[in-house]
Amino acid sequence: MKYSPHKYQTYATDFILEHPVSAVFLDMGLGKSVITLTAIFDLCLDSFLVHKVLVIAPLRVAADTWPGEIEKWDHLRGLTYSVAVGSEAQRKAALLQRASVYIINRENVQWLVEDSGLPFDYDMVVIDELSSFKSYQAKRFRALLKVRPGVKRIVGLTGTPSSNGLMDLWAEFRVLDMGRRLGRFITRYRSAYFQPDKRNAQVVFSYKPLPGAEDAIYERISDITISMRAGDYLDMPECVVNEVKVDLSEKERQSYDTMRAELVLSLNGEEVDAGNAAALANKLSQMANGAVYGEDKRVLRLHDRKLDALEDLIEAANGKPVLVAYSGSSTTWSASGSGSPSGRSRPAGISPIGTRARSRWRSSTRRPPAMG
Repeated sequence: MKYSPHKYQTYATDFILEHPVSAVFLDMGLGKSVITLTAIFDLCLDSFLVHKVLVIAPLRVAADTWPGEIEKWDHLRGLTYSVAVGSEAQRKAALLQRASVYIINRENVQWLVEDSGLPFDYDMVVIDELSSFKSYQAKRFRALLKVRPGVKRIVGLTGTPSSNGLMDLWAEFRVLDMGRRLGRFITRYRSAYFQPDKRNAQVVFSYKPLPGAEDAIYERISDITISMRAGDYLDMPECVVNEVKVDLSEKERQSYDTMRAELVLSLNGEEVDAGNAAALANKLSQMANGAVYGEDKRVLRLHDRKLDALEDLIEAANGKPVLVAYSGSSTTWSASGSGSPSGRSRPAGISPIGTRARSRWRSSTRRPPAMG
């Protein structure tokens, strides 16, 4: 597909090219992946400033979204990549392949740095969902911090960097600029910009920003940060369709194909059949959603692929309202939050209302203003 970038996308790509350390805060749907990949292509194959790029992302995004974006756009042809997810043997095999871009899920950052036995020789790192590094006590944060001095270029991508408050920003920018702007130590950052809020004698449970702290923090990080909202930069209709494809495993696909071809399927010790074409279409739709009705309306579970994708979308929304429309009681989460018929817990913040579910996550601070 031909890439015809919006002006803001060209600006964001140029910003990454011009800043070895960059924080790119873009709303969902603005094209963070293609913006970054366009910059990576230039750095790897045009200017030759970068040789190996590591992309760190949520599991499904690492396995599907980033490879899909590279394959999708014509101007990225020639940019080689390897996806390091799966078992340890599969991850090592992927990391040993020759490629320009290596994509790994964030849960394996510590393994890559400390346990893989492979050299961390990436001269550029891209963190997709920088907010997943907001905890300075997390193992992935500490592991990445160990190898950060050897990385020449780093990009942090997210929609809302401080969904839980300004305190989140310290760890995120500690990874990006190694403490140049917000300090190397969380205690100094707290004392400079915050004051105790809820406390019991000497025990402080929470902090609140000092007067003027928000503007001061934004000013400190403004030289390496751009922040864009979809409503400010896109001239588009009210509804924008972003199709998220979900792939079945080979076994799940085989069950689906068997049902379609034979109108009958043995699943979990029960037989599922379709008496006519209309019933077959209904059964196949249920199977694609993750569960199918057996006898006496018993729910037979096949997979959680769509729920996994939904969790990634909710995380990417990072505090923005999410409305989920679904059909069929097999996909309904219990109103009490105890879980679905598959035994899976309902994602935090989602409450079903009739045939719809709604998430209203709230941020304790306003978004950073547009910077750069």
